Amino acid sequence: MSKVVCHFTMSLDGFVSGPGHDMSWLAGISVPPGLIDRYVKSTGAIVAGRRGWEEAISIHRPYGGKWSGPVFVLSHQSLSGHAVEDVTYVDDLRSALAQARHAAGAKNVEIFSPGIGKQALELGLLDEIDLHIAPVLLGDGVRLYEAPGGAPVALRQPDGSRSVVDLRLEPTR
Repeated sequence: MSKVVCHFTMSLDGFVSGPGHDMSWLAGISVPPGLIDRYVKSTGAIVAGRRGWEEAISIHRPYGGKWSGPVFVLSHQSLSGHAVEDVTYVDDLRSALAQARHAAGAKNVEIFSPGIGKQALELGLLDEIDLHIAPVLLGDGVRLYEAPGGAPVALRQPDGSRSVVDLRLEPTR
């Protein structure tokens, strides 16, 4: 069964990209063997925000360019004249997710926007948050989740547990 997954590599201090959607901070950070291939195989469609699409995803295609498929870009601006193969501009989140689910078939829909992920979570349309924590502190950029004054959102691991994830890191010198 396919899922709607908010998927990011995140800095230890909670940023999924640097200022201006800069992703250069990921240079030199290794990933476990097979991780990228797992996502290439399981991802059927991507939902992204307009700024993230224009400033990052369209330049650095997902999963090191290994993945290709339909991308649904959520935008409230008219984007006629921005036609790109396999990219559909949509102005409504529910519609974007419905179209992405249809296009993805049995594979997952990956959300590549923290704002869209937050909206999907609030609407009960998000099935999973999938994070990879990079050993870096950015200090600025686009946060994974922001809800000033909001209530905490309880999460659990797929096995139902709610245990702490233990990390132990040292500064490089």
